[in-house]
Parts: sequence; C-alpha cells; structure tokens
Amino acid sequence: MDDIDRKLVALLQHDATTAYAALGKEVGLSAGAAHERVRKLRERGVIRRTTVDVDPAALGQGVLAFVMVESSSWMGESAGKFAAIPEIQEAHIIAGSASVLVKVRTETTRQLQDVLRRLYAIEGVSGTQATVALETFFERPVTAGPAAPGP
Repeated sequence: MDDIDRKLVALLQHDATTAYAALGKEVGLSAGAAHERVRKLRERGVIRRTTVDVDPAALGQGVLAFVMVESSSWMGESAGKFAAIPEIQEAHIIAGSASVLVKVRTETTRQLQDVLRRLYAIEGVSGTQATVALETFFERPVTAGPAAPGP
C-alpha cells in the first residue's frame, strides 16, 4: 500500500459514501483512477466490507459486555459455535488465563445471562468472566497508516 491507498482507506473509513470523484480530488486522481484503486483494495482484502456505523443503544442493545471464556481444551475449532450466538459481535482466541474473548451486546443484563448460559453449552467451555461496560468513551476504526482525512 502506498500513501494514496492509505489516504483512500482513511477517507472511506470517515465516510464510505464519498463519491469516487471526491475521493480522486482529495488524492490527486481522476474519479476512474480512484475507483480502480478502491476496487484493487477490495480485491486484495484490505477493504473487507462496506458497512454503516449504528448506535447500538438506538437499536435496544445498550448492554455491552466483554466476556473472558475459560476452557478445558483448545477452542480454535469452535469459531462457528461462537458465531451461532447472534449477540456476540466479536470473538478472539487469546493468550492468558482465558482462551477466548468475546464482545457481547444485549438489551438487558438478563439477556446477557442467557448468552453466558449458551456459552457454557459450547463443548470445552469451563468458565466465564464477564465485564459490563458502563460507558464507552470512544471506538475507533483500524487506521491505514499516517494518512488522515482532510477537514
């Protein structure tokens, strides 16, 4: 990735609906050249998807918890079982005393408790430790490097 690619990624992360003409203008390319660069970034897997950033509380998902999942066996083959629980937004194999870290969003703590029950139903899970977030200061996207969107 060169500086133009990094700037395009940063601009798209700021507003994925930006027209190719505007993207090109920002990086000194024609609309067609900007479109081709973005297409190649998608093909290479740099841009994995285009999405909308939605306020979870506005959708009734105001409870955010991070759950450390302890296991009695290797959990690396269990990705599908974690993905089958729709309240889990992210799941990561981790190093340390726990095996998996999951990010969970629910409407209520009672629903969070139900998610914990379903986690225990996954073969090999031997314990959980949930931390409920009271407030989120910020969440930021992954940056592509030194380039940042213009004003």
